[in-house]
Amino acid sequence: MNNNEAKMCFACGPENPISLGLKFEEISQNRVRAEFTPTANHQGYTGIIHGGLTATLLDEAMAYVVGFKGIKAFTAELNIRFRKAIEVGKPLEIIGEYKKSKKSSIANIYYTEAKIFDKDGNLKAKAEAKFIEE
Repeated sequence: MNNNEAKMCFACGPENPISLGLKFEEISQNRVRAEFTPTANHQGYTGIIHGGLTATLLDEAMAYVVGFKGIKAFTAELNIRFRKAIEVGKPLEIIGEYKKSKKSSIANIYYTEAKIFDKDGNLKAKAEAKFIEE
């Protein structure tokens, strides 16, 4: 994702006053990583972050791993498995991974995966997504 295009991004935009402030770094050729600590503003049920926010964290990790490869693409399909409740106030590690690509008659398709872990390394949620080149 181009920084000029992402200024107001809900997940990472530095100019968005309600941005989550995510900052992904490339940790290998096919992996990115960010940290995030949800607050009470991010909850659904008391003390637990909203499932839609979990989806956002996972989707953003996968978008970044595709973006770090210089590919301009958007999420075409997103499948999430919620493993354990994610509590507010507890630090999280978010990992995005590029898996493979496939050319179709319509567009290039990129397959990705993302996981959210708590500080003890427990898997909280994971997702797989397909991205389609713009």
